[in-house]
Amino acid sequence: MKRLGKYPEGERLQRIKNSPHHRDGSFRNVEKTSVNPNDVSILRILKKIIFRPSSVRPSAEIPNEKTDLYKLDEKNIQVVWFGHSSYYIQVENYRILVDPVFSGNASPFRFFGKAFDGADHYCAEDFPPIDLLILTHDHYDHLDYQSIKKLEKKVSGIVTSLGVGAHLETWGVKNDKITELDWWEDHQVNTKTKITATPSRHFSGRSIKRFQTLWSSFVLEINELKIFIGGDSGYDKTFRKIGDKYGRFDLAFLECGQYGKYWPQIHMFPEQTVQAAVDLGAKKVIPLHWGKFVLSYHPWNEPVQRFITAARAAGVNYLVPKIGEAVNMKEEYNQESWWLFENKIEIYERESATLG
Repeated sequence: MKRLGKYPEGERLQRIKNSPHHRDGSFRNVEKTSVNPNDVSILRILKKIIFRPSSVRPSAEIPNEKTDLYKLDEKNIQVVWFGHSSYYIQVENYRILVDPVFSGNASPFRFFGKAFDGADHYCAEDFPPIDLLILTHDHYDHLDYQSIKKLEKKVSGIVTSLGVGAHLETWGVKNDKITELDWWEDHQVNTKTKITATPSRHFSGRSIKRFQTLWSSFVLEINELKIFIGGDSGYDKTFRKIGDKYGRFDLAFLECGQYGKYWPQIHMFPEQTVQAAVDLGAKKVIPLHWGKFVLSYHPWNEPVQRFITAARAAGVNYLVPKIGEAVNMKEEYNQESWWLFENKIEIYERESATLG
């Protein structure tokens, strides 16, 4: 199946073998990390996931907007989140897209990882030409075969983690469009834009064999802005190291969903997301990795509620836009608790029943 991608080989594989983060045939995290620590059986994890409560999905269409991306004001800094870890950044007339997944599923199979109603209204045709496509790692909820195939002709350049280019070339992306970075390597995209790959605490793999390609976060420096592209990561000391090295970030995109007690080292709990923001010195945070797919067993909107509680306690500024909503980063944002829409529906239904 072509959407599985391809393992690195040839010169790409040799570069991987020469990486200081690769040994004994696999990439390794900075800190010792287990996908499922304490020897928790896969059967036990599957049982927990199979018998999930109904609250893992919203009961109605999730609040959303459909923004005309061609008509965004080029004089400002605009951000549009598409749910989970897909988002668009426009800095004046420079357009950046991160981890686009618009096929409707976060897996190679139609019956698994289906997007929430209202969280999948965008497609490749909705996007203007993309100057920079950033791909953090090769998991299906971040690297989507169908989306890459449809968007590739619109993209001027791609920056991704070391080894991921093997998948892209197999899917028809020309090699001269692809820049693969090892941790702490940087790439000067143009005179105003520089991107550096930084460590994250996670893993990779699109089939049985894991750890063959790298997983990364990125530091994006464009004009006078400094943006942290978080990718997937468990919490570790690396966030503090990145914060100390690069100083305060104007904006950080950090994961805060799909966590679980059986895999605590590869995804952050919302309170750890807030601590990561503090470590980075982030002026504003947008919490990601929730609001579109079911990959864990927590209620669908629990991540954002826990995140906000912790962020307020720590004095961390945040933005939680609706899916598809364009946010002008130069203006004050009027935050709505849109993720509580089901509560409002229940109240309306009770009142209607009482009046009836």
